Amino acid sequence: MSSNIHFGNLSVSIFGESHGAGIGVVIDGLPGGIPLDFDRILEFMARRAPKKDGMSTNRSEKDMPEILSGYINGKTTGTPLSAVIRNTDQHSSDYGNIQTVARPGHADYTGSVRYNYANDLRGGGHFSGRITAPLVFAGAVCGQALEQMGIYSCAHILSIDGVYDEHFNPVSLEPDLFDSIKKREMALIDESKAEEMKRHVNDARMSLDSVGGTIECAVIGIKAGIGSPMFDGIENRISQIVFGIPAIKAIAFGKGFDFAEMRGSKANDPFVTDGETVKTETNNNGGILGGITSGMPVIFNVAVKPTPSIAQPQKTVDYVKMENTTLEIKGRHDACIVPRAVPCVEAAANIAILSFLI
Repeated sequence: MSSNIHFGNLSVSIFGESHGAGIGVVIDGLPGGIPLDFDRILEFMARRAPKKDGMSTNRSEKDMPEILSGYINGKTTGTPLSAVIRNTDQHSSDYGNIQTVARPGHADYTGSVRYNYANDLRGGGHFSGRITAPLVFAGAVCGQALEQMGIYSCAHILSIDGVYDEHFNPVSLEPDLFDSIKKREMALIDESKAEEMKRHVNDARMSLDSVGGTIECAVIGIKAGIGSPMFDGIENRISQIVFGIPAIKAIAFGKGFDFAEMRGSKANDPFVTDGETVKTETNNNGGILGGITSGMPVIFNVAVKPTPSIAQPQKTVDYVKMENTTLEIKGRHDACIVPRAVPCVEAAANIAILSFLI
């Protein structure tokens, strides 16, 4: 089904709707005996939760995962690890005016056609950003498994509405930097950019509008030789999971689209050795060559579109009556999704990388 992924020995299945009783995930293929720090899982998930910062939705969910199976005495059991997160703050009446009226930028119309007009439209149903909570749970679990192998990941806000943070150093990154970024109010390398970003978001909110941005993610500690060419490379798996995050519309590895304007002499990463290991002087290719890791940091960027739920009147259609109409969206929505999407992107990278190593 569409909400399952199967990579080798690892599979992840996500279920639930935004305004249903709960949402959850089943992770199958984790070896038994992996120690999991539940407090750290909650810290990871808290990074995705709404903040009282004027940028996030006012919806208040505790996002407390209830583990149903696969975990005992602080360790995985080797059986499917399943968890459910109860929904407790639904305002379904906010969606009474969209039962047959498509919200621009949303999957209301496409989802209705796909599921024979029987899908749950409240809060976006299974297409909602709410569904990223179990994805983040899975990514937090996979992240702890990776750390026991000496592999660390981190994502940060690269830009919001044209205001840019610094890029990660593509050839030299340390876990200490990752830890500090994750503890900051906004996931930034240069914290001085926070207030300007907030101003842009607030300006959009006051105009009944929204803004988007970009996120950069890095993974370090991966040895060379992981992945396969063509259809099962590192880029392939990361991209497949990343595009499961609502609002992600593009992904680029290393220099990405900048390659189109570079010459080979500048784009190529020269190889060097210290007699023991092989490295590259630069990392334009984002640590991946031919779908296989080079041993350098794996680095990619994603583009996050502006929140489609805005309060301005918008042209749309009633797709049952086949009539043109206008719509003013009600409810509680983020003026900018980017800050809350940061741990989602990191989670996607964790799941993809671990799938190669199980």
